Amino acid sequence: MAEPQQLSQAAHDRLKNEHDDLTTRGRIDIARKIETARELGDLSENGDYHAAKEEQGKMEGRIIHLAHVLEDAIIVESEGGGDSVGTGAIVSIAFEGDDEVEKYLVGSIEEQRDDVIVVSPGSPMGAALLGAAVGDAVEYEAPTGAMLKVKVVEID
Repeated sequence: MAEPQQLSQAAHDRLKNEHDDLTTRGRIDIARKIETARELGDLSENGDYHAAKEEQGKMEGRIIHLAHVLEDAIIVESEGGGDSVGTGAIVSIAFEGDDEVEKYLVGSIEEQRDDVIVVSPGSPMGAALLGAAVGDAVEYEAPTGAMLKVKVVEID
């Protein structure tokens, strides 16, 4: 059984809205596409029908995934915005030897947003960042076995 995901209230609400939309409007829309494609005739050579059925399968998979995430989710208060990195924090870091600053959200992939990269608090980088303060340099082992060092530049 999968471990419950920790989600912020905002992420939980967003996923719940997506689930509700897919189970209502989404299913109705895909049923219409399938019906329209069926009216075109021979299903064995009907690309529209096969595309609609494939879309339906992907949508149903997403509905099942969302239902499991929402059923087991633990709502957590964001620990971000404080003096140290916590779950839900957006942290700006610079890799040793690199002046470029990158932003990461420490949390579940379901918290993903367009403007930041998500890093799990259980990953080597995420675990190293937890508890770090602005100005701290932390070291962690990359999947390749190399030791990487990053400096915390900002915590949002």
